[in-house]
Amino acid sequence: MSLPEIVSRHEWRAAREALLAKEKAATRARDALNAERRGLPMVEIDKEYVFEGGDGKATLLDLFEGRQQLIVYHFMFAPEWDAGCRSCSAFLDQIGHLAHLRARGTSFAAVSRAPYPKILPFKARMGWTLPWYSSYITDFNEDFEVTLEHEGELTERPGLSCFLRERDRVFHTYSTYERGLDCLGSTTSLLDLTALGRQEEWEEPAGRASALGAPMGSERLRYHDEYED
Repeated sequence: MSLPEIVSRHEWRAAREALLAKEKAATRARDALNAERRGLPMVEIDKEYVFEGGDGKATLLDLFEGRQQLIVYHFMFAPEWDAGCRSCSAFLDQIGHLAHLRARGTSFAAVSRAPYPKILPFKARMGWTLPWYSSYITDFNEDFEVTLEHEGELTERPGLSCFLRERDRVFHTYSTYERGLDCLGSTTSLLDLTALGRQEEWEEPAGRASALGAPMGSERLRYHDEYED
């Protein structure tokens, strides 16, 4: 195994400060990229998708649970499989308490192509309580390019899509796939993919921070059991 070089504390400090300059540059570049992402146009969803979940049939609008934004994780689980994808399972394992997303008007749900009777026991096995829906009776997966046809066979790939609601109108704002999921999992990393972002005053484009009419920054942050949904 190749391990890092052993140096003095002084040498380590110099190397760390050199790397820190690059890390800060990467953070500024990421902020600029996030702002550009929030500047993307959006597409209205005019197709009526019907999902199946714990409370029966649901539309895409229902998945918002009354909030303004929705993040969908496209969980790989084909109808013929007996269990969900291992890498997708690891992704859901690292999703934090949804109260922090919901406090920013953002719902989160997993969607898979497997029938719901297959999803339910696997969800129980994993101990997850987050919303999970089956898209088995719709072409949602195909339309959002996570179920693809290759040489006459259907294949699955992981992905994540963001949606924005304006009353009863639903808009698709962003999607990413495969390696685009690598650095996701925290509340802030997920919000950075949405049209409204973290809803902080410093974010561009200006004017979206007050979208929910709530205090910004640390004033909004609570213990997860203190939020009013």
